[in-house]
Amino acid sequence: MHTESTSLPPPNDSQLWRPKRGLSVWSERIVKYLFASFALISIATTVGIVGTLIFETFEFFKEIPLIRFLTDTQWTPLFSDQFGIFVLISATFMTSLIALMVALPIGLLAAICLSEYASPNVRRWLKPALEVLAGIPTVVYGYFALLFVTPLLQGFVPGLKIFNSLSAGMVMGFAIMPLVASLSEDAIYAVPQSLRQGSYALGTTKRETVTGVVLPAALSGIVASCVLAISRAVGETMIVTVAAGASPVLTLDPRVSVQTMTSFIVQATFGDNPVGTIGYKTLFVVGMTLFLITFCLNVFSFWFVRRFQEKYE
Repeated sequence: MHTESTSLPPPNDSQLWRPKRGLSVWSERIVKYLFASFALISIATTVGIVGTLIFETFEFFKEIPLIRFLTDTQWTPLFSDQFGIFVLISATFMTSLIALMVALPIGLLAAICLSEYASPNVRRWLKPALEVLAGIPTVVYGYFALLFVTPLLQGFVPGLKIFNSLSAGMVMGFAIMPLVASLSEDAIYAVPQSLRQGSYALGTTKRETVTGVVLPAALSGIVASCVLAISRAVGETMIVTVAAGASPVLTLDPRVSVQTMTSFIVQATFGDNPVGTIGYKTLFVVGMTLFLITFCLNVFSFWFVRRFQEKYE
């Protein structure tokens, strides 16, 4: 009796070479949850900071009316009941404006030089050397403004006080200048070479190509770097604390001592302000004001980049 033997079908090639991905799937899940936890930690930290500012600011306005906070012409919350926040805001914007008058032209011209005129070897060495300025501690900049720049300016500017917003703003401009130069240079360098070649084909010069083609194409990145520099100047602490002084006066004279929002926070934390007092709450209301200013600047930067960004294939 003949019996036919049954044999299994030969395995498929895909089954022979199929990798075992069980461990890879679990590792991918672990990495995904780990990165998600890092993102949630950053979000929770931001929410906690903003929540603390809002809560203490609300407690402050329970005692001090908002109209008084906005209309008083003096700021002496630690000694008398004067809460004119525009005294600090005016000093902050005056020092920031002086810093921008120094940082924007020098930084933008440095970015154009690095991107359009410098050779690759010079650019390789000059850009890191320029960015070294960003690594200097700001307290060093502050004492440099106080001990070197101010005595130097006193020989040219009559009536310049030892503590003043002029020297503080000028040195702050050099501190934020690498930020403008580096980010603007990246935006200019990212403009496609085809735009430059097309401009040269029309008979334009190097200067006309840079001013008429390259800079308009990189405008969104340049403006973003400028707004970021403004936010950096508004939030600067040690330079204005050391060099600008601590006199809360409402003035537009850059030769006299002023007090910015950040320098007030430093001064108030040195004093004896028990928790729950009005002096303690002013720290948070000034911090909230500073947060709103920088938040508005960042929103404007985001809108401008989205609105005027040039995309090339």
